[in-house]
Amino acid sequence: MNQLTYSIIGCAIEVHKELGPGLLESIYEKCLAHLLIEKGHKVERQRSIPLNFRGIQLDCELRFDLLVDDLIVVELKTVEAILPIHEAQLLTYLRLLDKSKGVLLNFNCVNIFKEGQKTFVTESFRKLPLE
Repeated sequence: MNQLTYSIIGCAIEVHKELGPGLLESIYEKCLAHLLIEKGHKVERQRSIPLNFRGIQLDCELRFDLLVDDLIVVELKTVEAILPIHEAQLLTYLRLLDKSKGVLLNFNCVNIFKEGQKTFVTESFRKLPLE
């Protein structure tokens, strides 16, 4: 799981180095997905997230940016700074998808490794048996 996280962040760094800041989120998403697939990962983009509210399945057009190898949710941003609401969004996606790890990437920065990425681990990950 950690190696996959490093691979995702490494690919994000490659995309950021080549394109730089200032583009739309959708462009970074397509390029990052392409690079991850090129490196042998399974990538889902913009899949709808099921929302069960009081026992009723609702279609809310809620979508994640990327899901890599069916393990890690990747949320992309192109904002001035990562805010607590962006972190809450990713944590909610993790809970709704029952995933244990997520990566929040902001491409609107000078150095994506230092200031443009945060990794989140949920309780379910801490309970997994060691491999």
